[in-house]
This record gives sequence, structure tokens and C-alpha cells, in this order.
Amino acid sequence: MKNFRTLLPALLLGCGFANGSTAQPSADIYRDGWIDFNKNGRKDIYEDPARPVSERVEDLLSQMTLEEKSCQLATLYGFGRVLKDSLPTPRWKNEVWKDGIANIDEMLNGVGSGLRRAPELIVDYAGHVRAKNAVQRWFVEQTRLGIPVEFTNEGIHGLNHSKATPLPAPIGIGSTWNRSLVRQAGEIAGKEAKALGYKNVYAPILDVVRDPRWGRTLECYGEDPFLIAELGIRMVEGIQSQGIASTLKHFAVYSVPKGGRDGNARTDPHVAPRELHEMFLYPFRRVVQEAKPMGVMSSYNDWNGEPVSASRYFLTELLRQQYGFDGYVVSDSEAVEFIYTKHQVAESYDDAVRQVLEAGLNVRTHFTPPADFILPIRRLVKAGKLSEEVLDQRVREVLSVKFRLGLFDAPYTDESPESIGVAGMDKHLDFAREIQRQSMVLLKNEDNTLPLDRKKVKRILVTGPLADESNFMISRYGPNALTPVTALQGIRDYVGKDASVSYAKGCEVVDEGWPNTELAATPLSAKERGMIAEAVRQARKSDVVIAVLGEDEKRTGESRSRTSLELPGRQQQLLEALHATGVPVVLVLVNGQPLTINWADQHIPAILETWFPSVEGGTVIAETLFGENNPGGKLPITFPKSTGQIELNFPYKKGSHGAQPVSGPNGAGETRVLGPIYPFGHGLSYTTFAYSDLQVSPKENHAGGKFTVTVKVTNTGDRQGDEVVQLYVTDKVSSVVTYTSVLRGFERVSLAPGETRTVTFELHPSHLQLLDRNMNWTVEPGRFDIMVGASSEDIRLKETVTVL
Repeated sequence: MKNFRTLLPALLLGCGFANGSTAQPSADIYRDGWIDFNKNGRKDIYEDPARPVSERVEDLLSQMTLEEKSCQLATLYGFGRVLKDSLPTPRWKNEVWKDGIANIDEMLNGVGSGLRRAPELIVDYAGHVRAKNAVQRWFVEQTRLGIPVEFTNEGIHGLNHSKATPLPAPIGIGSTWNRSLVRQAGEIAGKEAKALGYKNVYAPILDVVRDPRWGRTLECYGEDPFLIAELGIRMVEGIQSQGIASTLKHFAVYSVPKGGRDGNARTDPHVAPRELHEMFLYPFRRVVQEAKPMGVMSSYNDWNGEPVSASRYFLTELLRQQYGFDGYVVSDSEAVEFIYTKHQVAESYDDAVRQVLEAGLNVRTHFTPPADFILPIRRLVKAGKLSEEVLDQRVREVLSVKFRLGLFDAPYTDESPESIGVAGMDKHLDFAREIQRQSMVLLKNEDNTLPLDRKKVKRILVTGPLADESNFMISRYGPNALTPVTALQGIRDYVGKDASVSYAKGCEVVDEGWPNTELAATPLSAKERGMIAEAVRQARKSDVVIAVLGEDEKRTGESRSRTSLELPGRQQQLLEALHATGVPVVLVLVNGQPLTINWADQHIPAILETWFPSVEGGTVIAETLFGENNPGGKLPITFPKSTGQIELNFPYKKGSHGAQPVSGPNGAGETRVLGPIYPFGHGLSYTTFAYSDLQVSPKENHAGGKFTVTVKVTNTGDRQGDEVVQLYVTDKVSSVVTYTSVLRGFERVSLAPGETRTVTFELHPSHLQLLDRNMNWTVEPGRFDIMVGASSEDIRLKETVTVL
């Protein structure tokens, strides 16, 4: 506090606050060990760091007016989004936030027009922190009660700020199957958030993807609730280990809109009550109970006719009362408005505001001024339509988080070079590359086509519309001012002078008229024929062709669901033409969701799944193709053969993926294809692994007991490699229909050639639970198959245990 006083004049000048642009600060509010936020000259309970949080909250709440309370329930989107100013101005005294604000989202993070208009306050991290402190200082010194603002930011691809450390798309993070790596990713995101003045990171996404047509498939960890929960717990723990709040997205049942349609749909998930709890709520329940996140974001959609953001059942009974959540709930953007405009269960927007607050939502977020939510609250309370008890409880929950985050004890961010210096990809380059390496999934490798030997491969053609493209490497939800390395550049840099690398685009990502041309094909234009012909001409002169195909950022993502999962545009024609040359073709996939690549699986000898890599993607793709990185990732989602099979996913109910009778009284012959191209958990390596000596102890146990499972895994190949050992459980006979098998353990291990390691799992009662006929979680007596293998379909060993 004392040092802050001496630095204050210089800080204000550095942020452009000289010459009377704002009122002079009340420097005497900064006392020895406390801050006089309400400027009354005495230490109130809420200003005393030694008092319990609950007492401080109640004391502050008792001093607040309706205007001040309502301001703690709204988000102000930051500079370049809604906020017009990068720094406080005199007119702020005429804005609704003169009485405070709950949080400022994405302030000076580079999204929107901010990076272009004020780079010195964004890319310059020292300038950024000074600017954030100036904004915070305004709220502390220029509002009556001095309630600090909470700066929030996105974080699913790494902290959403200029040159922060990037992560691959979450579907790639899910492909690592590596808890400790995900924990480290969370720690880095939290550390960078803390250094740059953010107190709340909106991550992870815990949505369970059951329909891969859904555009946001790439932003989720996968289709299995256990895998999502395990990785989600580690991400939250990592973020919050740095004193930063983690906010989960999107609660709940958000990821299965009817037919996979998102965008303006975002409604009508066809989910039964049992599936709701066993599948879609499972990750949220476990992460809330085990990792204690301080935030949850409510979703746009309804369930069973009830909009989630206006549902007391979801936001209070489940989230707070059953799961024990003790943070605050922020709405997804426009979720409140949808109660009135889309779902039409409110007779007015004001009534929608009442509904969400009574349901348990705390803070409204949308790309419009916060007054749009604050003023209706004031009208509702004054008219007696919203009780002050409800208002107080919603505010109480927000203030509690602010106190727990230490905002009332240390509202300003450390401006020292040492503190700021921990942020930035350049500080974590090795990690950014390592998590990218571990996300690589080798789908097919016939006749050991990969890895390529640059001593033998002298002429390489890199082709495809995504070979020299990087737009998929920069996410709106991640770092936004980094220099990406494309696949083409990565390969050229890697081989250097050892080989010649030529490039032909081959085709555009999509053709004119797409996506309608997926319904009725049109002839190739002269330009398209010429582009394919040029790629074929260069392929014939090459030793190997590396085709980089799939989807770019305009073809998949938020509000970009698809009707087909085929390679878009003319990419399939390009691939077939390249294959026809007889030159070996390696397919590198860049995509945000599973693609129905049946022809490629049948004809192309090697296929590498890279998902949406981050800015180091090109470097890591090259390392993987040439064997410096041995891919060990596994699919967190099933690849169907056709959209006509959807839903085709794991886990699945017994009999739901079965064949059809060919003979007998109901025999109908064969009218559909069966099975996936690649199952959940699939992933190859440049080496091989053997499983042996499965031991389960004890063989019998009571319902409250645990089982210990051990298995030996040996690297039987000639190079170092990673294997993800997967444990599945089948309930042999149950009172309700259960899944054919469920994932209940996994461990990624790295083994040298010839090395054997014993992998140990513990099965606890919670791993064997089901919802019984009365919808109670219970462990039923009976027999359970314990299976260990390399994927959900590549089961190597099995034992049976009995629960008494």
C-alpha cells in the first residue's frame, strides 16, 4: 500500500490521466493493511482483511443501495466491444457504472477493434497492466463504496490475450488423454491471467459432444463424460491454483441441439432424464464437487421445455443444492434475452430478467450496454415484481467471489517487470509445442508409410487448401496476435536443404455454391480443373505427396454446424487425383469435427489427425511426419462412416449399435452400414505395445469397497512411444438399461523400446454407480467386467468381479 502511494502520480501520467482528465485520486483511502473503500475514515467490517468473508459480504451488502446492488449483476464488455474507452474518462460519471459493475469482460485483450486502436495497451504488457490498474482505480476511488471490478476473459485455447500461450483446440486437448499436461495448461493460463490483471477465466468447456455435426465440436474435449470430467477437473485446478477463478461452460445440455443445429437454433435437445444426468451433467457434477470452480456459465438452450438460464431446477436445485456450487452464474451472451425473444416463455424482457434472477442466475453478459439489464432490475424491484431478498442473494453470491479472489485486499495488479514477465508464449514455447505434439492422432499407417525418412525422400509435394493456411490457428477464444507456422512452412523448415519442397494449392477449401453443392454436385470449373491438374503434375515429379485437407475456421466452430461431414468443396476430387498418380500420399487432416473419410481410409496409406492446431502447428506436424515426434494421442470422439449413422458415439446403450436381422421372422436383409471408421479411443503409434498380466483385487467386494486393477504394458517396437492405457467397465445385469461399457480409467505412459511398466487403476464405488429406477445413484450388486485395452474396441484383457 505504501509503495502504491509513491508510484501513483507516475502511473496516472503513464496512462494518460494528466491534465485533469479525471478527478484526482483519494490517495488517503490507502491505509496500512487495508483500504477505506467507502471513504468514511474508519475501517468497516468489509474493509477488514482479518474478518471472515461472510461477515464482510453482509456488511457491504447492508450499505448498498438498489442502484449499487443492481450494478453488481451485469457485465460490461471491454474496450473494442461495448466499452468505447480504453481508459476512464470524465463521462464515466454519467454512465450506469458510476455505481459499480460486476465485471468487465475481455478488457484490452485484443479482440474486436482494440488491437488496432490501442496496441500500446494490449501487446505492450506493461502498458496493459497499467491501463487495467487505472480502470480498477476508477472503480475503487470514484464510486461511493469502491467495490472493485472483476476482469474476466476467455481461456479455452489458452488465455485470450495477444501473445499469451496458445493451446490447440479443446478437441485436440482431449486427444492428449493426459491429465498432468492439462493441469499444466491450466496453471499457465491462470498464471498469465494473474500477471495481466484478469481474475476470472472462462474455461473449460464441459459440453459432451454426441452429434459431431454441431459446430462447436472442436471446442469440447470429446464425447465421453468421464474423459471430459477428468480433464476438466485438472484444468480448473490448474487455473485456480493461481488465485484465479475458473468459469465452466456451458451449463447445461448445450451440445445437442436438434439435428446438431446451432446458430439461431440452440434449442430442443432430445435428451431423456436419465441421459441428462448420466451423460451431460456428469462432467459438471464431478468438476463442481471435486475442483470447486468459482464460476459457471449458463447456456442458451432449453431442456424439457424449460430454458436453462431461467430454470430454478438447473441453477439452484441441481447446481447449488445438490452439487454444492458456491460461486456465481454468468449468462452466455444473449441467454437472458432469449427467454423472451426465442423461447417466448416471458411476456416481456423485464419478465425474462425476473425469471433468470429468481432461477439463480447472477450476472448477465451480452454485447450490449449493461444498463439493458441493470435498469430492468431497478424497475422490477420498485414495482414489487422482484423481491429484495432475491436481489440480495444474487448480489451476495457475486460479492463472495470477489472477496475470495482477494479483490478487496489487493485490487491492483503487480506492475513489476518480474510479475508481468511470466506472461507470453515465448516464456512457455516448449509447453506450447509439447501439448500440440501430444494432441496428434495417427489414424492409419499402412506398411509403415510414416514416419518419412528425409534421407530418402528428396522431392516432396505439399498440397491442399490448408497447407499454407493459418486462420484455424488463431481462435477468437485464444491468443490473437501470434505468428503462426503453416504446415507448408513447418515442413520446409524441417527438411531444410535435405529435400526440395514444392507447393500447389490444388483447390480452395470450398467450391462456389457450397454448402448447397453437397446436396447436388456441380461440374468443376476450368479454374478448379486447372488447380487439380497442376497439383497432379507436381505430384508425378515427387517422391511423396503430403495433402493437407479438411476444414478452415469458416467451416466449423460456433454457429457453424454442418449438414455433411464429407471433405468440403473439391478436396475429395483432389485427393483421388493425387492417389491416381501412384505416388505415395499422406493425408494430414485439419478439422474441427470427425469427417466421414471412408474413401481415404480405404485408399490412402497414412492419415494423421491434427484437429485445429495452435500457431506451432506447422512445426509439430513436420516433426510428427518425419518421426521426431511419435504420435500417441487417441480419439476422444468416434468417426462415423456416414451422417446417416448419427448418433454413433461412445458410450452407447446396449443394443443401440446392433446389426439388423438378415433372416428369421423379422429378417429384412442389409439396408445400412454398420460401425465407425475409427472408434472412440483409437490412435496408432510408430511403435507397438503389448498388454499382459491383468490383475484385479479383490475379486469380490461390498458396494462401498474399491477394486485395484493392475496391468503390464510393454513397448514391443524399436522406438520410444506413448500409449494411452484405457480401462472400461461393463455392468453385466442391472435394474435399468446401462451402457455397453463405460470408460472408468486411463493413463498415458511413455515407454522406451523393450520397456515394461505396470499401470495401476483404482475403481471406486462412484465408478460403478448407476441411476436406479427411482433416479437415485446407487451401486447395485452383481458382476462387472473389467476390461483394459488400446481403444473402446481394441480390448486386450478382461476380468470379472462381483459386488456383493
